Amino acid sequence: MKKATRFMVEEVATGEGGYVWSYLPDMSRRWGELEAYPSMVWVQPPGTPTMGHLFLDAYHATKDEYYYNAAEKTAAVLIAGQHPSGGWNYFFDLAGEPSTQRWYDTVGKNAWRLEEFQHNWGNATFDDAGTSEAMQFLLRLYAEKRDPKYLPALERARDFVLESQYPIGGWPQRYPLRHDFAKNGKPDYSSFITFNDDVAGENIKFLLMYDRVLNDERVKDAIYRAMNAFLVTQQGAPQPGWALQYTPIDLQPAGARSYEPKALATHTTAANIRQLFDFYQLTGDTKFLARIPEALDWLESVRLPADLVKDGRAYPTFVEIGTNRPLFIHRRGSNVVNGEYYADYDPSDTIGHYSSFRSIDVAGLREEYERLKATPPEEVVKGSALKSEAPAPLPRYFVADMSGGGQEGSREADQIIAALNRQGWWPTPLETTSNPYRGSGALDAQPGDYRRTHVGDATDTSPYAADTPAVGISTSSYIENMAALIAELEKERR
Repeated sequence: MKKATRFMVEEVATGEGGYVWSYLPDMSRRWGELEAYPSMVWVQPPGTPTMGHLFLDAYHATKDEYYYNAAEKTAAVLIAGQHPSGGWNYFFDLAGEPSTQRWYDTVGKNAWRLEEFQHNWGNATFDDAGTSEAMQFLLRLYAEKRDPKYLPALERARDFVLESQYPIGGWPQRYPLRHDFAKNGKPDYSSFITFNDDVAGENIKFLLMYDRVLNDERVKDAIYRAMNAFLVTQQGAPQPGWALQYTPIDLQPAGARSYEPKALATHTTAANIRQLFDFYQLTGDTKFLARIPEALDWLESVRLPADLVKDGRAYPTFVEIGTNRPLFIHRRGSNVVNGEYYADYDPSDTIGHYSSFRSIDVAGLREEYERLKATPPEEVVKGSALKSEAPAPLPRYFVADMSGGGQEGSREADQIIAALNRQGWWPTPLETTSNPYRGSGALDAQPGDYRRTHVGDATDTSPYAADTPAVGISTSSYIENMAALIAELEKERR
């Protein structure tokens, strides 16, 4: 564990504590979700905040100050990259704004399917849990030794969550609001109330953690308003589901990226049902269970016919508002310049990078509903973070999973140790690669069939699965292997 961590901290880190996702062994190329400059720090998981969480887990398992010092280095870099508003973007560039803008004007602009990177909003984002993981990590680090030097950044993060929340209780995808990236005739979706990628759920999680450590009454009000936003955005009969996003003034379902049309979303509906289960267990208030049966019945009503079900994906991702018909997402063209996404009723040749089909365990959700409904409110709130009057410690581990054990875990640990190379890293096939920037895409579609591929023609900088993966350094592999070794240490300690 120490050897692998020394390599990551002393050989790989940018600015002593920043990371991306993948590196070639000679450091000639590196990637987050997209190819990154050497000066870039990736915030999206499994990037820099996830590494910080891992270092704290390792510190708890070993009491070795080296890991705590590594966590502090990561915190210092994250604080340096914190947006003045208090949140974080997907990444930041230690070389400064000119370097950031150059990346957006080249690599980001050409990423056909990653519209969130095609424009430099200049603000922070709740998308993909990057801001959430960064906030949670700083909170954990502060709670560890109550070091006051972390309070200013932590309070800015708290204020970012509180100030960006709409009065109705939801959050936009990005903040401060900009409204300046209309695309393909659609308005800038980043200001809409967002459930997609668990934006609201992650913010509630952070606020609950914050209150647990610092007992702040202001966050309690925000938590209750956020929970109620799930109730007021559920649609009425005969389609009592949820959309990915909503317009903030009239609370109408709204589309997002070009391949996310204005529609109801089955996976978001299932995720919101699970959130309502959590809210009932936090509050004991039966209003959070009241309309779940309607949503479950609606999900069953849009189940696809058997001939369209593949690999257990029995539900359409999107359902047309008003007709209850499934919508399927397609694209034509070859790059961001000439390409276009569209939705129709044809289930064939749908895009490969964003499935038009979902696997949803409706029976399991219904079973959990019946269990909770049968549990008295006074029983269900035992241990609720909202009902506790006193500050409480955070969980000891965030990344490492302590549920395993036994001989199988010991064998896995032996294999992990044996796989570490002499330099101190775990050789990992880097399954995803990308085209380097080659200039703007052609106005006319290039030869080839790009309907289902993850990447278009040679000018598309979107990530895709490599035919022959290069072997390199992966933060995911480091985190996964370290977590397994931490779990083994904890098992031996018990």
